[in-house]
Parts: sequence; C-alpha cells; structure tokens
Amino acid sequence: MLDLDLTFAILHHLAVFTLVGIIAAEFVLLRPGLSGPRLSQLASVDKLYGVAAMVVIVIGVLRVFFGGKGWEFYVASDMFWGKMLAFLIVGLLSIQPTLALGKWGRALKANPAFTPPAGDIATSRRFLNGQVIVLILIPIFAAAMARGY
Repeated sequence: MLDLDLTFAILHHLAVFTLVGIIAAEFVLLRPGLSGPRLSQLASVDKLYGVAAMVVIVIGVLRVFFGGKGWEFYVASDMFWGKMLAFLIVGLLSIQPTLALGKWGRALKANPAFTPPAGDIATSRRFLNGQVIVLILIPIFAAAMARGY
C-alpha cells in the first residue's frame, strides 16, 4: 500500500536537496572572469534552480494538504511560518542574479566575447551569498517544527 505521507516527505526532501545542490553549482560557477560557455552553463543551472524551487513548493503544498499531519499542524506552527519566510527571502534574493544572467546572456548573444563586469559579478555573488545564509535557516526551522516547537 502506498504511504502518501511518506511519499510526499521523500519527494520533498529530494527536491530540497536538489535545490541546495543547484545553489552550490551556482556558487561555484558565478566567479570573476565568467564568459562564453561557462556563462551559458550558469544560465542553464539558474533555470534548473527555478524549476527545482517550483517542485519544492508544489510538493510542499501537497504535503501540507494531503500529508499525515494535516494542514492545521502547519498553520499553527511558528516554525513553519519561519521556514516559509526564509524560503520567500531566498526566492527574493534569487531575483537579482537571475535578472543579471538574462542581461549577460543577451549581451553574450550580441557579442560572443562578452564578459560580465567584475562589479556586476560581485553584486550577484552577494545576493547568492545571502541566499545561502538564509537557506541554512530552513532545515533549522524544519527540525524544530517536526519536534513541535
């Protein structure tokens, strides 16, 4: 027999780990001197990041409404709302690097020798660093929530 709660939990955790792996890949790729194929690769990774985030959200919503704890457990939990706020902040912090990658991609199509300015890369890295810092809070809130805090 299919245990829907377990299935949603497994899928949610796999999606979150995928998201973390993608952020790690972006962290490695977003460096000074970024150009050509690496820039295109980073843009592709960023698109995967958006897809993974949507998968996390969809499975999370399914888990809230169709999981074993019931939606009442989640909406009554301050830790759940802390986790949601942290996820929202990570999402908001991801906007600037995504917009920069779009701009750089267009510039690369117009000029195959294009390299983003070091200052622009530094700005996007600051946003990415912010994402990583806030992302650390999510499993902390999740662990506290699972224990009834």
